[in-house]
Amino acid sequence: MLKKIFLLLMVALILACKGTNNDTIPVDDFFKTQDKAYYRISPDGKSLSYLKLHDKKLDLFVEDLATGNSLQLTHLNGKNISFHFWTSNNELIYYTEDESKERKSDIFVINKDGSKQVQLSANEKNRLRVIEDQLIDDKYIIVASNKRDSTVFDVYRLNVRNGKMDIAAKNPGNITEWMTDNRGVLKIAVASDGVNETLMYRENENQAFAPVITNNFETTLQPVAFSESQPNILYVISNVNRDKNALVALDLKTGKEKQVLFANDTLNVVDAKYSRPQKKMLFVTCETWKKEKYYLDDSTKITYSKIDRLLPGTEWKIMDKDKMDKVFVVRTFTDKNPGSYYLYTVSENKLKKLTDISPSIKQGDMSAMKPISFKSSDNLTINGYLTLPKNKKPVNLPVVVLPHNGPAGRNSWGYNAEVQFLANRGYAVLQVNYRGSTGYGKSFYAAGFKQWSDKIQEDVNDGVKWLIAQKIANPKKIAIYGNGFGGYIALNCLYKNPDLYKCGGSNSGVINLFSYLKTIPPFLKANLQMYYEIVGNPVTDTDYMRFASPVFHADRFKSPVFIAQNPKDPRVNVAEGVQFIKELKKRNVQVTYIEKEEGPNPIVRQQSRTALYKALEEFLQENLGKK
Repeated sequence: MLKKIFLLLMVALILACKGTNNDTIPVDDFFKTQDKAYYRISPDGKSLSYLKLHDKKLDLFVEDLATGNSLQLTHLNGKNISFHFWTSNNELIYYTEDESKERKSDIFVINKDGSKQVQLSANEKNRLRVIEDQLIDDKYIIVASNKRDSTVFDVYRLNVRNGKMDIAAKNPGNITEWMTDNRGVLKIAVASDGVNETLMYRENENQAFAPVITNNFETTLQPVAFSESQPNILYVISNVNRDKNALVALDLKTGKEKQVLFANDTLNVVDAKYSRPQKKMLFVTCETWKKEKYYLDDSTKITYSKIDRLLPGTEWKIMDKDKMDKVFVVRTFTDKNPGSYYLYTVSENKLKKLTDISPSIKQGDMSAMKPISFKSSDNLTINGYLTLPKNKKPVNLPVVVLPHNGPAGRNSWGYNAEVQFLANRGYAVLQVNYRGSTGYGKSFYAAGFKQWSDKIQEDVNDGVKWLIAQKIANPKKIAIYGNGFGGYIALNCLYKNPDLYKCGGSNSGVINLFSYLKTIPPFLKANLQMYYEIVGNPVTDTDYMRFASPVFHADRFKSPVFIAQNPKDPRVNVAEGVQFIKELKKRNVQVTYIEKEEGPNPIVRQQSRTALYKALEEFLQENLGKK
């Protein structure tokens, strides 16, 4: 009897150990809607606003930081808050959208105690962007809207007392960006002819905008802030006459660089922080395989290094701060942790945790995201990331390749729910920053233009071949899957390389470059020529675009295909996708098809994502799980 009990205990122990090493985390845990999100701090640093999940929707709440008391300001029904912000110590503005295809919107202003709510607009079909949220003359904020003409954004003074919108600058049709100075005066406009961008400037609102400098769209010239100590100086992130982004002071009278605040031939500046109270640039953020802050003076380094010490081994970002730079909302993350929101008080050098972004995710159960690099077939250095499943030897593993969305962008180090979900299911996950990705310099970005069916796919394939050569990948168990342009790359790689990929999939992926260009929103039409340069011109590059579009090659698909589409996505031609699937099935291609919604409702979004990834899990298991 004792022997029998001992054997049972041993079996139970073995099974328990096995369960610990191979715990399958529920799909829902990876894609849960945040209970609290979008924290904003009042200008005086005394109140905190946030969205909180309540009755299956996100409502607006305000907390008094001294007492800890919180108050629910909204009780929404049928609409969802897209953004909110403080206009003064006592007032907030929030912007809602419904779930229709038009995303009809409302704007409200409300006191922080819930009193005196005023609706500023109702059921608008146009879009609205906030340019300057600080209150001017105790009644105006500066916004951009396409209410006059759906194809362009004009600038308005929005009176938060009565909802009246007075036009501050009319868009002649080619302005893609507007910017105010630190006092809310509209001084910068960026004009585009589709290929070239011109930075335009005026000293005051009585003057006309005058051109300062013109660059090809390949060149970065991103305004950050006006100098308050030097007239006509704009701080910009720029790669004018250099390959990597630097932070410079631009003379708006001459168009010349007056000062280089930070530049490095091997580092690419992706962000820069300016302090209005201190009237200076504080630090830049550079990205190689990870992001890292570089402080611009000793006093800033001393102040912000205190946060570094409180959050060791963690990336952090300031999401909001009070008017005097005394109270910050900080968001953290790592590759294994979705992170948390904290309130940081400078005078006390203390962090107060506000919430974990995804409490169901345990850092110890997640997999490390490691940087990799390899040489492409034409000897270009390609970077990326490899995430290996826990508790498995990195040998002969099934692999899922995830090309990133585009046509620009890049993969970055940090927590990625999709990556961790796949790693938890036992797959090695390969992310390749193929040529045309941003963040690696101007020449690397330009190397991807009109290479969507050629060099870009070869870069991804070369990454897979490198993984096989390293003995990490099982060459008979490799899938490729992506979102948007990542899905487009996946489908093209799949049918062209049946010997490399066992199966593949696309989530809201582009299948037809002609249709993709037709769905570019009216307000982005000024950038259409840029898209022609990057993707292809439907008139002059017709043969190439047809060759590069998976929809025209249904007869060449042999391997199983997974396709997901959002029927409410204005950028996706659902009918064309359904017809493509019919063509595949007609040729006896195994197709898994799922319709999912990615609308503004957080609960519907979570349910949709859960259904999507459960279906993807089954698809991969069926096609890669076989012996």
